[in-house]
Amino acid sequence: MSKKTLATIAVRGGIESDKNYAAVVPPIYLSSTYAFAGFDKKGPYDYSRCGNPTRDILAETLAELEQGEHGIVTATGTAAINLALQLLSPDDLLVVPHDCYGGSYRLFVNLADKGNFKLKVINMTNQAELDAAIAAKPKLIWVETPSNPLLRIVDLKKICAQAKAQGALVAVDNTFLTPVCQQPLTLGADIVVHSATKYINGHSDVVSGALITKTKELGEELAWWANCIGITGGAFDSYLTLRGVRTLVPRMRQHQENANKLVALLDGHAAVDTVYHPSLPSHPGHEIAKEQQHGFGAMLSFELKGGVEQVTQFIDALEHFSLAESLGGTESLVCHPSTMTHAAMDAEAQAKAGISQTLMRFSVGIEDGDELVEDVKQALDSLV
Repeated sequence: MSKKTLATIAVRGGIESDKNYAAVVPPIYLSSTYAFAGFDKKGPYDYSRCGNPTRDILAETLAELEQGEHGIVTATGTAAINLALQLLSPDDLLVVPHDCYGGSYRLFVNLADKGNFKLKVINMTNQAELDAAIAAKPKLIWVETPSNPLLRIVDLKKICAQAKAQGALVAVDNTFLTPVCQQPLTLGADIVVHSATKYINGHSDVVSGALITKTKELGEELAWWANCIGITGGAFDSYLTLRGVRTLVPRMRQHQENANKLVALLDGHAAVDTVYHPSLPSHPGHEIAKEQQHGFGAMLSFELKGGVEQVTQFIDALEHFSLAESLGGTESLVCHPSTMTHAAMDAEAQAKAGISQTLMRFSVGIEDGDELVEDVKQALDSLV
C-alpha cells in the first residue's frame, strides 16, 4: 500500500477500531477504571490516568501525523511542556529562546528559580549566542519556530545537528504550524510539543496538549512521568480533539489562504510599520522557512505606526476579529501580546524579545477571506 497522506491519517485515525459493535467512529470511553480478568490479571487498561482507549487513539493519530514513535496526550499545552521538563535534573542545563510564548517563559524561569534545572535564555537567531549555549552542553534545547509572537525562524536541521554533536535533546513547540506545515522530528528533533487547544482541536472548545517523541524509549519514559505526575488528558477532551483533527488539513489550507490575503493588505498599508510573517521575502527567515516548512502558517503579527492609543482605536474598529488570547480556532482573533499572551514577561524581558506596545497579533480564522480583508482595511483606514 502506498504511503498515507496527512489528510488520510487525520481523517482515518481510529476509524473502524470498535470491536464490540463495529461503530465506524470510535466510541468515547468515559470509565475511570477497568475490571481485572481475575487476581493479578490486568487487561490493557486499569485506570484512566494511566491509559484510556479514546486518549490512545488521539495520541497514536498525532504520532503518525508527526512521524513519531510515541504520542502522549496531556490535560493542557502547558502540561505537555512541563512533561518534557521532567527529563531534567537540578544540574542539567535548559536552553530556551528569549522570544518564546509567555506562558512557556514563565514556566521555565520559575522552575529554574526553584532549582529544578539550570536555564539559559538566548536569542536563537544570533548564531554566536546559539553556538555558545550549545557548547555549554545543555541536556535540552527548546525551540519555537516560528516564534510567538514575532514569527522568527531558526534552522531546525542545523540546531539539531549541533545539539546531537553535544549529546543534547531538542524539543520543538510546533503549535503554530502543526504537522501539516512542519514536521520537526523529520528534521532531527527528539520531541514535538503541541498546545492541542489550538489548531489541533481547532474549535476553541477544548484545553489539551500533546507530546510526540522520535523514539519509543523516550516516549515510554515520558509516558511514565505523565502518569506519575497526573497530567494526562481526559477522555471527553480527547474525543473532541480527535474530531477536530479530522478536518485539520482543509482547515489549515483555508487558514493560510486567508492569512496570505491579510499579509498582502498589511504589508502595503500606510498605518502599518512592520509586518511579521515568514511568507514575505523581506522576512529574515523566509528562505529557511521555505526549506523546512510546508506552508507559512496563519499566525501573523504587525506593528502600528501610531502610539498605544491607536491600538485601542484599531481593536474597537474591527468587526470580524474577537479580542482574545489563544489561537488556531475557526474564528479570527486579535491579540495585544504585551498585555495578553506575554504579560507574564516583565517589561525588560519584553523589550529584549522585541515585543513593543504597538505590536498586534492575528490568529486568522476560516471566515470568508475577502470579508476579513475588508474588515481589517476599514479598521486601518480609520487610523490615517
